Amino acid sequence: MSAVRDTTKERQRSNRRGFSWPWSWRVPLFDEPRPLIGYVTGVLACYVAFTGWEAAHTPLIAGDFSLFTALLCCGAVCVEASGRLGQPTGVWRDLLSAWWLPVALLLPPLYALAAPSALGLLSYLRVGRGAVYRRVFSSAALGLSGALASALFRWLLPAAPHGQDVSWLTYPGANAWLLRPQPAAAAIVCAIVFGLLNAGLVAVAAWLVDPEARLTDMLWDNERMMLDLTETCVGILVAIACALSTLLLVVALPPVVLLQRSLLHSQLTTQARTDPKTGVLNAGAWQGEATLAVDRARRRHECLAVLLADVDYFKRVNDTYGHLTGDAVLRTLAAEMRQQVRETDLVGRFGGEEFAIVLDGTTAAEAFLVAERIRRGVGVVRVLARDMAVGVTVSIGVAALGNHGLDLGELLESADQALYRAKRAGRDRVCLAGQADETDPAGGR
Repeated sequence: MSAVRDTTKERQRSNRRGFSWPWSWRVPLFDEPRPLIGYVTGVLACYVAFTGWEAAHTPLIAGDFSLFTALLCCGAVCVEASGRLGQPTGVWRDLLSAWWLPVALLLPPLYALAAPSALGLLSYLRVGRGAVYRRVFSSAALGLSGALASALFRWLLPAAPHGQDVSWLTYPGANAWLLRPQPAAAAIVCAIVFGLLNAGLVAVAAWLVDPEARLTDMLWDNERMMLDLTETCVGILVAIACALSTLLLVVALPPVVLLQRSLLHSQLTTQARTDPKTGVLNAGAWQGEATLAVDRARRRHECLAVLLADVDYFKRVNDTYGHLTGDAVLRTLAAEMRQQVRETDLVGRFGGEEFAIVLDGTTAAEAFLVAERIRRGVGVVRVLARDMAVGVTVSIGVAALGNHGLDLGELLESADQALYRAKRAGRDRVCLAGQADETDPAGGR
């Protein structure tokens, strides 16, 4: 989410009329923007209507129900494994699609509608509670995506031998026809459709919370693409195992659990290193990474620079617009700083409204230019609060390895002295350690 999310929600709540709930009856959904309320309600209504229609037209067959139960049991084991490891805060990913996708491909749409709700309830009880409406919406989005993918699969393969009243314990390989080239290709297409539909439904909800953000950014990025591809591949492999024999789920379950635990462990590790308000490295993680970078540069006799940036008059923002707006400002500045430096550079929140950056392979003159670029970029960024655009400026101190210190402590001390010199000189400027004024060593201001 972008930095204007909280302030946008606050503004829209203040403009909303007609909702006055006793605290004990209050539904968190009605604290959200009205477009989001309408969208979530519409998705849930479609889910309920589709489920009712499918329940009235889908016969209960023993073989289908047995396979459905087996896949749900495997999903329950994954949920329990997640609960024991812990749940990251905010948006997090798991591999439960490994069980929803086989349900969509091998069973009628009714089962694809029911599976996310069953596992979502178990996840709510065993892993984390959170906002109920978010859990319900996620289950509905997954159910609709799976049901539409299931219906598409049956439309592409109208002659598929579904609905046979067979027991998977007695007749292994009842769905082995899925391994033929045409059904396999259709299964891959439907798996992709399943992932795209679910991502689209969730991205639209996120965009309605934060209309100022770009919908394309919420739909797609490299990391999300790799995770979606992994989920799709794992789901197809599990479906193939079920097609051969449902008993092979015993073989498929341990690798899926291990992959899910690895994914959650990676997210928890990243969370432990990340400042929750800004998304950049927290002070401890930044200092550890920066120490390694400085030591490496010194051993290799390479250039390195450290920037310390402090938000000017940040207390005025908190006092005037509130701490939610202040947090939004910090998120915006962190995003701008990351955009102005390379991916290999280290950006961290050093404390309060102060940020620290390590520029690897950068001379003092080059670091000064980077700091100036950051200062100018921050100066034009605005955060929306109370129908007003709130902007701030930053002062930055620059120190270079060798010229202003031989280790991280000395570099931080030099950059801090330069930062305070910039503050005393009037703020909204860059100062290089060791200089008596703000003259740009590269020839400019």
